[in-house]
Amino acid sequence: MLTYKAVLPTNPRAGAPVLLLLHGRGSDEHDLATLIPHLMPEAMGLSLRAPFPGEPWGYGPGWAWYEYMGRNRPEPEGFSKSLEALDELIDRLEEILPARPGPLVMGGFSQGGTVSLAYALRSPGRVSAALNFSGFLPDHPAAEATPESVAGTRFFWGHGSVDPAIPFELAVEGRAALEKAGADLTVRDYSHGHTISPGELRDAAAWLASAGQRGVGAAGP
Repeated sequence: MLTYKAVLPTNPRAGAPVLLLLHGRGSDEHDLATLIPHLMPEAMGLSLRAPFPGEPWGYGPGWAWYEYMGRNRPEPEGFSKSLEALDELIDRLEEILPARPGPLVMGGFSQGGTVSLAYALRSPGRVSAALNFSGFLPDHPAAEATPESVAGTRFFWGHGSVDPAIPFELAVEGRAALEKAGADLTVRDYSHGHTISPGELRDAAAWLASAGQRGVGAAGP
């Protein structure tokens, strides 16, 4: 099963939302863990480590969710294995967490954002809210945006207009595909490059709080 770092509230509440965060290429489970209390302080959070060592692909000493083949193309077999690894972990959340899990929120940066989008589309209705920080909509069978695959999930897509790693044009294309499918999509553009700025983090936290008020990601009884 995927390695993770848990970040939990002082007194985890049964039915509280679960926030899964997925790091970018060449990083690890510690990278995004500190964001969990800022995004959803009430959530039971898990910051996950990707399943593949990044060094064989030239990604440094960290980990990767897939081998990048260019533009919006992940290597398909490894990408599918990452989605399956997420299935395994999510199926065991009741064992992992100290209280009964509530709605599932998933998000990530770069590769982690890409995989979060794909997982939400592959498993309609399982993810109540998906956050994509500087990822792309992958060219992969699991990530097809259709009215059926976007149903039941709210999407947040933040992207830097001068991103040198994942060009802004991929954000434009991916967002257009989600909108065409009828997704409940919120987009935010920033003047930064390939990073999550403090302003973007605040926007995402406010969006999640709004989602909770609408019954998405809110803690249960």
